[in-house]
Amino acid sequence: MEKNPQGIFVTGTGTGVGKTLVSTGLCLHFQADYWKPIQTGTPTDTDFVRRFISGKKIHKSVYRFQAPLSPNQSAELENKSVELHYIQRPESSFLIVEGCGGIFVPLNKTQTQMDLIEQLGFPAIVTAQSGLGTLNHTLLTLEALASRNLPVLGLILSGPPHPKNVRDLEFWGKTPVLLELDLLPSITKKTLSQAFKSLQI
Repeated sequence: MEKNPQGIFVTGTGTGVGKTLVSTGLCLHFQADYWKPIQTGTPTDTDFVRRFISGKKIHKSVYRFQAPLSPNQSAELENKSVELHYIQRPESSFLIVEGCGGIFVPLNKTQTQMDLIEQLGFPAIVTAQSGLGTLNHTLLTLEALASRNLPVLGLILSGPPHPKNVRDLEFWGKTPVLLELDLLPSITKKTLSQAFKSLQI
């Protein structure tokens, strides 16, 4: 990890790749605070995280929209828009920030998730699925982040181990796989904490 970072931005190759679970595990591992600046849909990802960490360590979202869509589309249904200048870091000694969808998800008519990552200034961890299809999605994500000079700490892969995908992602993406998060028998504070003990940071 870079010297004295103030937080980590958890992004992913898309929706449903395990960002919320990874964010929860990172909060437990680092005893960090949690923040999801933009929430869409109900129940929220914050509701999930609240099951595992103290409410005092959870910061309020800046935007919360009802429809389970991309932020720009969900906001539009409520005649609202996402304005990045309203999204400012909360006070925290160490903060895990969970993004909304993948890095090219539109936040408004001119900005995407990458603009939020850049504004907050935290290095990213990219969450991806471990199996078939991950190479293309993950390598494209890494290339896009590199094109904006956005620092990436590494990858966390969700799902059954796939050693050759780990090999190819590290070779082609020039990015370390920090953790392979296998399917858990049950999702509890204990099992998550145990799984993240092997985190390579």
